[in-house]
Amino acid sequence: MKTLGRRPEGTRLERLRASPLWAGEGFRNRHPILPGLRDPQTPPPTLREFLCNSDHRVPPSPLPAVDPLARWARPPASGLRVTWLGHSTVLIEIEGLRVLTDPVWGLRASPLRVAGPRRFQPVPVPVRSLPPLDAVLISHDHYDHLDYPTIRQLRRSGVPFVTSLGVGAHLEAWGVPPQHIFELDWWESFALPRAELRVTAAPAQHFSGRTPGSRNSTLWSSFIIRSPRHAVFFSGDTGLTTEYQSIRERAGPFDLVMLEVGAFHPSWGDMHLGPDNALKAAALLGGDTFLPVHWGTFALGMHAWDQPAERLLQLAPQAAAQLMMPRLGEATEPAHAERIEPWWRGAGSGARPQGLGSLVKGTLPKTLPWPLD
Repeated sequence: MKTLGRRPEGTRLERLRASPLWAGEGFRNRHPILPGLRDPQTPPPTLREFLCNSDHRVPPSPLPAVDPLARWARPPASGLRVTWLGHSTVLIEIEGLRVLTDPVWGLRASPLRVAGPRRFQPVPVPVRSLPPLDAVLISHDHYDHLDYPTIRQLRRSGVPFVTSLGVGAHLEAWGVPPQHIFELDWWESFALPRAELRVTAAPAQHFSGRTPGSRNSTLWSSFIIRSPRHAVFFSGDTGLTTEYQSIRERAGPFDLVMLEVGAFHPSWGDMHLGPDNALKAAALLGGDTFLPVHWGTFALGMHAWDQPAERLLQLAPQAAAQLMMPRLGEATEPAHAERIEPWWRGAGSGARPQGLGSLVKGTLPKTLPWPLD
């Protein structure tokens, strides 16, 4: 199965083993886990619960989505604009350059075509309609962040793929030319040729692996995207860690922080943020604006599909956080972010978002949840 990818070997494996994060048989999280993140009294969900207990984990109808093509045709006035395309896939436009994070257009976050978490709805635009890209960032190799069919579509574009140590083995196995793959250890950087843009891999608290036998054989990272005028932080997948304070001191301040908020469960609270800890992470990072990602696309946790959004809306005023929660496909400038409208409450209403261009229509497939993240 090509979707499983390939394990690092040869000189790539030698480079992994030279990393200070390598612990003999795989990578490890560097900092001790903060107390209280994982509830030892709460057992992990059973397979039966994942497969049979829906509990509002899938929206009853398709979510409002906007066609971004018209806005993408015009440069952002502030020089920084982002478009959330679902889960952790975001198109970042920064001073005339375009960076795409964790691109996933596939139907399932799974190695199989017939089983695994299925998308709530299609991505607002097909891969072929994307504007020319300057870089693709891949934080780690889990199926909801590294998608085989999407990489197969992007591989011929000539765009550089910037990723964590070892993940390049998957990309190369899927046809991405080795000269287009740039693998980073934490605090290593990639400078875009002939452009003033630098991408730096930074700490995250998570794990990796596309099969049970390949757990932690590749690295996981967050990313800092910096141009002369703007800086953006993308968390990838992570739990709450004191390293966010050091990231702020070393690489901040940030115009925008993008933090994961979905697929949270008390039994794995040290590996995912969830909305409460995402607000704490945003405070540690000191970002001007906070865009939640990693929600509203796949049923990867046991909570209701809209729980992260509702919880953030409740807590943000107390945390003094400037939230930005655009619709799918809605190109938004952090400098001009407007008051939040809880658009997710009107899933399936068919109402056209005012002033945002055409509404994208999609069908809602049946989902078979399966824990892979």
